[in-house]
Amino acid sequence: MILVNDHLGPGETHKRVVPLKTDRRTLAKRRWKASADDETEFGFDLPHPIKNGTPFYETDDCQYRIEQTPENVLRIPFQDPKQAAYYGWMVGNLHFSADFDSDAVIAEDDPAIRQMLDRNHIAFTETTAVFEPVIVSHGHHH
Repeated sequence: MILVNDHLGPGETHKRVVPLKTDRRTLAKRRWKASADDETEFGFDLPHPIKNGTPFYETDDCQYRIEQTPENVLRIPFQDPKQAAYYGWMVGNLHFSADFDSDAVIAEDDPAIRQMLDRNHIAFTETTAVFEPVIVSHGHHH
């Protein structure tokens, strides 16, 4: 197993790219292990979580990159910035993170979010996507 303590810098490569596929919750961790598509095993002991698309290891002929797996999400369309902020606040008020497209709030597919949307008669569609929510680094207290 190859131990990874940090990721590589950004930049294009002409080497063969080998993906290491994993889910969003694993990527949020600093310590974990997984195998790339070519079955090379890696252990991660990182100073901070790694993100989708990040190159993390190279050999003479290939570069290994993180590939986040798609998951079920809810796409909540909005018509203006005020409505976008309101829908984002509603999702956040349930202690869930959100991502934003130019015309929709994206939230993970969870029964609590579905119930809130149904209760408030807010339209949404189900889809599958790589979910990369906005991360806010502060504590939350009531």
